[in-house]
Amino acid sequence: MIVTGRHLPRRTFLKGMGAAIALPVLDAMTPAFAARGFAASSAITASGYGATGSPLRLAFMYVPNGVTMADWTPVAEGEQFAFTRILKPLEPFREQTLVLSGLAHKNGAALGDGPGDHARAAASYLTGVHPRKTAGGDIQNGISVDQIAAQHLARQTRFPSLELGCDDSRTVGNCDSGYSCAYTNSLAWRGPATPMPPETNPRLVFERLFGDIDTSLSPETRARRLLHRRSILDLVTERTARLMSDLGPSDRRKLDEYLSSIREIEVRIARAEQDLTGLTPAIDRPTGVPVEYADYVNLMTDLQIVAFQTDSTRVITMMMGREGSLRTYPEIGVPDPHHPLTHHRGNPEWIEKVTKVNTMHMDLFAGFVKKLAATPDGDGTLLDHSMLVYGSGLSDGNRHAHDDLPVLVVGGGGGWRLGRHVAYPKGTPMTNLYLTLLDRMGVQAEQVGDSTGRVEHLADV
Repeated sequence: MIVTGRHLPRRTFLKGMGAAIALPVLDAMTPAFAARGFAASSAITASGYGATGSPLRLAFMYVPNGVTMADWTPVAEGEQFAFTRILKPLEPFREQTLVLSGLAHKNGAALGDGPGDHARAAASYLTGVHPRKTAGGDIQNGISVDQIAAQHLARQTRFPSLELGCDDSRTVGNCDSGYSCAYTNSLAWRGPATPMPPETNPRLVFERLFGDIDTSLSPETRARRLLHRRSILDLVTERTARLMSDLGPSDRRKLDEYLSSIREIEVRIARAEQDLTGLTPAIDRPTGVPVEYADYVNLMTDLQIVAFQTDSTRVITMMMGREGSLRTYPEIGVPDPHHPLTHHRGNPEWIEKVTKVNTMHMDLFAGFVKKLAATPDGDGTLLDHSMLVYGSGLSDGNRHAHDDLPVLVVGGGGGWRLGRHVAYPKGTPMTNLYLTLLDRMGVQAEQVGDSTGRVEHLADV
């Protein structure tokens, strides 16, 4: 739909055959926001908008197998904390960061069920529920916080939520000491028996956001069709030109930069589809997955930015790796599988390798934050209007500890006093933070898993 004239509705699309490109916030849409009554006097609305009419976004970034807590946790509390080795890449964004200590997921612990901490870590991370120990079809968990938000905001966006990952999650059956792979593979749960496995193929994420694709086709058939595929942008050329003629200079520049970013993502995906470096014909790599891990993560986070920028969704979860991940990182001098390294038993060499992996993950997350901060959104940036939660369902991977978890909240969407390290009493439910996040999204929930209330001190002056 193209609406000519000066005022554009927020839900304007560039449509072509097999393509539907949502637009970022443009100056020409500002009157539409004002007409809908998103006044500056209203801090948060039931639809999840902030004071200036920009929608609030909520994203969870999950890292597997815990972290080296001695190189994560700042010594000092309050504003004078020093960034530790692992947190150091995020230091340029001190004023947009909260480091939270003392939060726990008691339902990730065994509670009489024996081994299986990795499955429980992932399953309980966003639900706060102790999953039923089974490798069969009778899985039982809880509704995850992202899906509580998504269900509330579903009518506001094209997609209630996006679930992304950087580890293939097609495994089924028993993945961890009698726990179903459904627990290990998924952070998001629409219902107690309905996991939402992440999409790990960037091409399919792109097609979901901007085009039509038959996901029932084999990877080989899709690859053949892609050889003759035109760019998404080529399908909307005429409509783009028509819209450009109706916009002012500032909006034309914004739209041009946005469409250029889409083109650039397309090129990177196409390059990944053709890049078989280091692979043998026997390896079935999903179409569009880059060989290098950093390229993979950056591509997936760029897709998140576009999804937020166009208000295609306001809720995203991303697993930077599955629990128990055996990924290796030779590019940073860690050719050993990640999970076994975390069972270091105090071996300094292994601990150093785990810390390198933790720092690499943080460096990639910091790159995501930097791009959000550089992406205009209404009267600010995407980072100003987002709440990003970064962390793991385990603290010390060697002990399989589920207490004093590594937790960051980054972005100005919460309206809190940032730039601090806040330490809560040991054992404070992580789900109390989730209730607080839902409040800021305009979602009034009475309970998330084992929550006992809201966390305090985030808005202290």
